[in-house]
Amino acid sequence: MWLSERLLARLRSPQVVTFLAVGAVGYVVDVTSFNLLRSDSWLGRVDPSYARVVAVALAMVVTYLGNRLLTWRGQSSGDRRREIGLFIIFNVIGLGLSVATLVVSHDVLGLTTPLADNISANVIGLALGTLFRYWSYKTFVFGPSAAVPGARTDLPVLAQRTDEYIGV
Repeated sequence: MWLSERLLARLRSPQVVTFLAVGAVGYVVDVTSFNLLRSDSWLGRVDPSYARVVAVALAMVVTYLGNRLLTWRGQSSGDRRREIGLFIIFNVIGLGLSVATLVVSHDVLGLTTPLADNISANVIGLALGTLFRYWSYKTFVFGPSAAVPGARTDLPVLAQRTDEYIGV
């Protein structure tokens, strides 16, 4: 019982709620663009793996902005290029989880209906990717440990490195 109460309290934290809300908007962008690319639209029917990559790329832009501006707005590593680079790397790993579930379902198991594609990519793959992304964003991209250990956040990056050499 104690574990479930602790888990529920954590899920109710403002950070988790905001992360999930940003993720919900990203999810809508992701699923909508995925299904538009998979339909008989003006682009024709795009291969599910390519559709998955494009959909996640669009959702990444939305979720980076939402997480930077809302979820972790008060926390900054001080190096935006590093932050964006890590965000992209962890999203690509999350995308890999989603594409892997889609490939297994679509190509290995032969479940090729739009419903099967959506369940494998947008339910199972997205759930695994969401868990991984929250942990990696909180730990490495936006969280307190994202900053260089021992670095003063009120100084430019060059000054932080200089402080290490002169013992400030």
